[in-house]
Amino acid sequence: MNNPKEVVLAYVDAFNRRDLDKLCSLFTEDACIWGVLGWGTVEQARPVWHDLMTCLQIHLKVESMLSEGDCVAVRYTESGRSVQPFRGQGPTGNSYELLAMEWFEVQEGRISRRWGARDSAAQNRQLGFS
Repeated sequence: MNNPKEVVLAYVDAFNRRDLDKLCSLFTEDACIWGVLGWGTVEQARPVWHDLMTCLQIHLKVESMLSEGDCVAVRYTESGRSVQPFRGQGPTGNSYELLAMEWFEVQEGRISRRWGARDSAAQNRQLGFS
């Protein structure tokens, strides 16, 4: 899988299937991941992704994807539901839906850099988190 768009679609599929091992295998060993909580390695992102998958049942729907060379930008509709405590809040049983965007750099069939942006304030409001 050397096509950068295919790698990113595999990332989305792994998230939606809650396959954390597959998700992490799509990244290079020295990958850097930037997101709402800061930045770090795959091993540092892994527990956050686990919580997003299990506590908030995150689901990503690709709305658009642009690719140039080894870079891929994706706009999603992200949705989920608070079913377990997440970062000290919930569960509320409430659902959420918001716009999210991610930018990827893919090297030799694996993700080497990932930046994510989402409206966390809207998510917290919809989930009933204070």
